[in-house]
Amino acid sequence: MKIAILDDYANKALTLANWDSIDSAEITVFNDTITDINALVERISPFEIICIMRERTPFPKQLLDSLPNLKLLITTGPRNLSIDLDAAAANGVTVCSTESRKTTTSELSMLLILALTRNLVTEVKSMQTTGWQQDLGRDLHGLNLGLIGLGKIGAQMATIASAFGMNTHAWSPNLTHDRCDECGVTHHSTIESLMSESDVVSVHMVLSDKTHHLIGESAFAAMRKRALFVNTSRGPLADTQALLNGLRVGKPWKAALDVFDEEPLPGNHPLRDEALIQSGKLLLSPHLGYATEQTFKIFYTQTVEAILAWQAGNPIRVLA
Repeated sequence: MKIAILDDYANKALTLANWDSIDSAEITVFNDTITDINALVERISPFEIICIMRERTPFPKQLLDSLPNLKLLITTGPRNLSIDLDAAAANGVTVCSTESRKTTTSELSMLLILALTRNLVTEVKSMQTTGWQQDLGRDLHGLNLGLIGLGKIGAQMATIASAFGMNTHAWSPNLTHDRCDECGVTHHSTIESLMSESDVVSVHMVLSDKTHHLIGESAFAAMRKRALFVNTSRGPLADTQALLNGLRVGKPWKAALDVFDEEPLPGNHPLRDEALIQSGKLLLSPHLGYATEQTFKIFYTQTVEAILAWQAGNPIRVLA
């Protein structure tokens, strides 16, 4: 039984679950991501079972139609919109999922917000070069947090922000007053209204055709002076060029991004702007929102469980 584990960037998969419990398994771990579909097919076509890490490698119809040996595809997390489930079914591929923790992304979002407001990276760099304090940070208490999206993670952000003494506002295309009242936040009818009232904007939306580039030039232009922008949700929710243009004129004043249009982020990507990064205006992190030891232990332990259940003829957590 040939098993592939894809996109294990940190090389942790084999240490976080009992893979030895799978009889007669030949396991291969890949630590990089291949985006060229022909090269990807060549790499993974021998495998009967493929274990993927969320949306790091999409499985569209073209790819699934090119993998005649594939019998079981397991995605970490409870859903994966980058898998064509109809194509998987047509090719006789069972698709299973895992559970996930629910607090990791909101924790990282607040970390990035604090890092920006307290100039943490700039000050740490100063200490590393024998320097000392360079600037003054800001308190979160009394600032307005604007949430683009008020689902599970957005609601967690509202709770955390309240503990810091922030005033929370929210907007999304289908957000209701009742949902805002339930979460104790102020409802906004347009994204421009939200941006104009927020000192910190944090994104927590699902990516779809309708939300692609939801945050564009008009939204950034409406931002307050010295306002911050944080995206730990999905890169394409924001127009990258509009964000870069905005940063160069101070709207937003600073930004922190954990997600990108293309991942891993290429070395020559426009977001790797040396001037913006060195000045502390732009903070980039490599999609750490869900990447914690506890989360990955759930991911890989339940991946092994799914393989064993499928081998026994009783697949679990099947996506259809």
